[in-house]
Amino acid sequence: MLTTLFLQSSAYKRRARLAAVLWTLLIFIACLWPGKDIPDIQVPFIDKWVHFVLFGVFAFLWLCGYPRRGWRTSVLILLVSVFTGWLVEELQGALPALGRTKDMMDALADSVGGLLGVLGFIAARYLSGADKV
Repeated sequence: MLTTLFLQSSAYKRRARLAAVLWTLLIFIACLWPGKDIPDIQVPFIDKWVHFVLFGVFAFLWLCGYPRRGWRTSVLILLVSVFTGWLVEELQGALPALGRTKDMMDALADSVGGLLGVLGFIAARYLSGADKV
């Protein structure tokens, strides 16, 4: 069953694509939420960890929706992750009324999260045996 999630012929691609779209919307909603309404949590680098996880899951879900073998799709999803992270930061900087600021370290955390999401997908696909099918 797990193997089929990572195959081109997966019956779960539509669900994964829907989850990826909803997750993408969640990213934009969360990252463009007014800063004054975000609770102040006293955990070192919590903001970077949140970006890291958001974009790791983003890349993983999009790859589940487009589970092709080869490196092209993985690279494309990574580039989309990097671009989306950059776009979120640009929007935060362009909309000062939100009380958010542009932080390129957040964009870096987004990019690293996207990279680890891609690598996590590749590892999960390999470990599930889908690469051998």
